[in-house]
Amino acid sequence: MGRELQKKKRRSKRQPVRQPNKTKKILNPRGNNIIAQNWNKNETLAQNYRRLGLLARLKAPAGGTEKKLATGTSAGTVNPTLAISKHDPFAISNLDKAIISEAKVERDADGKIIRILSRSHIEKANPLNDPLRALDSDSEAEDADADADAGAGAEYPAWGGLAEREAAEDANTTDIVRSLIEESHNPAPKMKRYQSEAEREWLQRLVDRHGDDTGAMARDLKLNPMQQTARDIGKRLKKMQEA
Repeated sequence: MGRELQKKKRRSKRQPVRQPNKTKKILNPRGNNIIAQNWNKNETLAQNYRRLGLLARLKAPAGGTEKKLATGTSAGTVNPTLAISKHDPFAISNLDKAIISEAKVERDADGKIIRILSRSHIEKANPLNDPLRALDSDSEAEDADADADAGAGAEYPAWGGLAEREAAEDANTTDIVRSLIEESHNPAPKMKRYQSEAEREWLQRLVDRHGDDTGAMARDLKLNPMQQTARDIGKRLKKMQEA
């Protein structure tokens, strides 16, 4: 029975699927010398990049990473405030931080608020010293934005500009990342283009026939079979003369 099955396999045109050994090979980074010198072959690519302070992929990981447990919580209990990110714009803030104040409003006959006349806790900006600014009443949407700005200013510190942001990023970066940034700021030296002997002979034949007329050189189908433009031929002639 087994031998008949082996004969059937040999007669079949379907080739057996072979898994390549590319994934089993040890990754040897050859793109950057700084990364290659600090590479650990006993770790995976994601582990090496995490240790070096780099990202293995720009998108979020699809899986295989364990979340770190929050410190200061007992077993079996989770602090609800830790579950919500501090920078989540859709997170519901605590009611203890709500701003309670008084405002002078105008109501209609049914008792509905028509407009807000003044607020005691917000001093309206008046850079032009307009005497009518105190009598001006903004819409409810603008007043709500002003309340939100006032509350945000009390909760979050003022932004210190790009210098403060760069200083915070420098404090969190590793030495390897700083070395990579310094290397990126130093551009590679410009390599001078090399003209081969065959190219010089070709240009010399064009000069012998057409002189300095690069337009005629570009239209010459026999000596210029690759249809180089007059501008390109002129650049090549200039480099040949400088050499």
